[in-house]
Formats: sequence, C-alpha cells, structure tokens
Amino acid sequence: MFSKLFSRSRSELDPSVIDFEDFEEAVKADACVVVDVREPHEFAGGHIPMALNLPMSSFDASQLPSGKPVVLICQAGGRSRNALNKAQASGRDDVAHYAGGMNGWRMHGGDVAR
Repeated sequence: MFSKLFSRSRSELDPSVIDFEDFEEAVKADACVVVDVREPHEFAGGHIPMALNLPMSSFDASQLPSGKPVVLICQAGGRSRNALNKAQASGRDDVAHYAGGMNGWRMHGGDVAR
C-alpha cells in the first residue's frame, strides 16, 4: 500500500523521502496522515491542515497513527529524518518524511492552517 502511494517519488538512494508533488497529492486526497514533529509553538505558527503534532522533544514512534501511511514533517527536514529513523527502528515501514519541511511546503505554495 505504502510503496504504491509514493512510488513515483521514492528514490533508489533514499526510498523514505517523498517529493512535494506526491506529498501534496496525498494530503489533498487524505491518503496519508501528516505528523508534524516541530514543537507546539512552531506548530501553532502554521502547519499543514489536519496534521497531528507529535513534538520531537518527546517523540515516541509507538504513538504514530496506523491505518494509513504516515508522512513526517518538521521545519527543514532534520527532525523529521530523526523521527523517521526512530519509526523505522521500531519496525514501521509505512512512514516517510518530506525533506523540504514546512519551509519547502510554504515555498511551493502548500496550504497552511493556524
């Protein structure tokens, strides 16, 4: 299920990264759960609509939702990569991250909620 959803963007070098176009399409189609790992004050300043906030400072991969693929996001890609590593270490294979972070999301004109 997960590999089919993001198959166009999954790089041979890093299959856990999703590109903007596939990410935006998945968000609009409600085909994934977006988990924002920024701190609550950052999340409150603007986030992807319907995203969940699980801050990296207290991140626990067991709290990630199931039932749909999960895409992790932070401000610039570093924290979401760390969260991805933790999720993969816990056995989750239905998780990716958007390396562009909220900076990239905004730069591409993605919807932002407050």
